[in-house]
Amino acid sequence: MLTAVSRNVACKAPMSMQVRNMATLKEIQQRLKSVQNIEKITKSMKMIASTKVAKAQRGMETARTFGVASNSLFANAETKAAEDSKLLYVAASSDRGLCGGIHSSVSKATRRAIEQHPDALVAILGDKPKAQLGRVVRNNIAISFNQIGKDMPSFEEASSIVDTIKEQGIEFDSANIVYNKFISVVSYEASVIPAYSQEAFKASPNFAVYEIEDDVLANLQEFSFANSLYWAMVEGHAAEMCAKRAAMENATQNAGEMISKLTMTYNRGRQAVITNELIDIITGASAL
Repeated sequence: MLTAVSRNVACKAPMSMQVRNMATLKEIQQRLKSVQNIEKITKSMKMIASTKVAKAQRGMETARTFGVASNSLFANAETKAAEDSKLLYVAASSDRGLCGGIHSSVSKATRRAIEQHPDALVAILGDKPKAQLGRVVRNNIAISFNQIGKDMPSFEEASSIVDTIKEQGIEFDSANIVYNKFISVVSYEASVIPAYSQEAFKASPNFAVYEIEDDVLANLQEFSFANSLYWAMVEGHAAEMCAKRAAMENATQNAGEMISKLTMTYNRGRQAVITNELIDIITGASAL
């Protein structure tokens, strides 16, 4: 008797689950309307990102020109960090999401660098890389900044970050700025821009050629650090805008495909309902 009851229950369970999982026409219609709203949002965000890409690329070209000129000073002086020097890694990203793997690229490159230099300090620009790096290199984080990436980065913003790092007493001989290098509108890669302290620059083999006084040298070091940081932030911002545009374009295409499938499913269900109603009407008329 018990066996027969258990079999009946086992036979009825799939039927009830099947009925419970079947979507009604109203549910499909609501789902279709929500996906259409999502498509409108992603399409608008794509248009906004497209307008920002051109502006970001123009700012990137200007910042890159000044950054390359500033770094050529260290290249001509043959400045290099000593093996036992104090290292500082600056992970330059932003607070914004919906832009693909922009933040993960910087976080992974910084994490690999910290694995090679466990005693190095880390300064983080942006809440997204902070959340990613905080789970792995929490003890190495010396300072972090937020409210990054809301608009086009400026040199004043980079100067303020450098001043804050100096005020916090974070000492370093070499600072490696990890950022997303802009390659094309669909490609970027994590790269490093070096910056050096005043003592490291003075120890360069060709430093005597420049004949720079000490008070000028201190200002030059802060300016070159801020200039390199500005270059990294602006170029990373351009890569982020291109990645955001690509992400919103893919999201819009996916929403369009989902709308087509839901529309087809809704039409088939509606046609089945109409057919069943016609059959009932015809059957009733035949019975009369």
